[in-house]
Amino acid sequence: MDDEADDLADSPVEGPRTGAEAAPANDPPAQAVLRARRLCRVYRTGDTEVRALWEVDLDVARGEFIVLLGASGSGKSTLLNLLGGLDRPSRGELWFEDHCLSNADEDTLTRYRRAHVGFVFQFYNLIPSLTVAENVALVTDIADQPMTVDEALALVALMPRRDHFPSQLSGGEQQRVAIARAIAKRPQLLLCDEPTGALDYATGKRVLEVIARINQELGTTTVVITHNAAISGMADRVMRLVDGRIDRIDRPPRRLSPAELSW
Repeated sequence: MDDEADDLADSPVEGPRTGAEAAPANDPPAQAVLRARRLCRVYRTGDTEVRALWEVDLDVARGEFIVLLGASGSGKSTLLNLLGGLDRPSRGELWFEDHCLSNADEDTLTRYRRAHVGFVFQFYNLIPSLTVAENVALVTDIADQPMTVDEALALVALMPRRDHFPSQLSGGEQQRVAIARAIAKRPQLLLCDEPTGALDYATGKRVLEVIARINQELGTTTVVITHNAAISGMADRVMRLVDGRIDRIDRPPRRLSPAELSW
């Protein structure tokens, strides 16, 4: 871990609340890498208050694959942004391992994102003037102990495209470049916001295969948000959000492979 990441580890923190101080999440796993208690995000415009997220309790175990399922406006993107350090809660507690993120300043959140979190969004955010390999190298050049560019591209089956530009790739290939870029720094967390939302059925399933492989082979804790209920079959647990709250948590009897999904 680099000096900036060490600063995060050295920040004074108190342990997360336990026992009577905080209500446990539904079926909390052992060895939680993420823990939220009574997490809220409220937006205000004038006299209007919008509760985008309200009183959420959440535990995510190391190596777990979580799907956050809900309609547009249910709060799933707000929750993902908080987990990834892209936003701060209005109140409540949020912990990554033993690091409190609830009241962290922007520098601390930047170090957290840089050292620990990989993001995959619906839109690929590739730099069009850079090749596939150069887009991935943007991360490997600043990470402490990254994969090589070719290791990351091999994981997403894009080595033959390493010297191509984004305009020469299909949508699914561009998304796989984005995944390679996200995992190249070996993050503990992979957070995916509608990763198949802009893709057709066959291409979307191939992207899901890549995400499942990263979770299973590297042990990367993975959270995927989607409105597509079929994708929930891939998960260890499915958290359904309604009106900014976790309405229920389901545990599928077994994890399906992407090839077994249909929608």
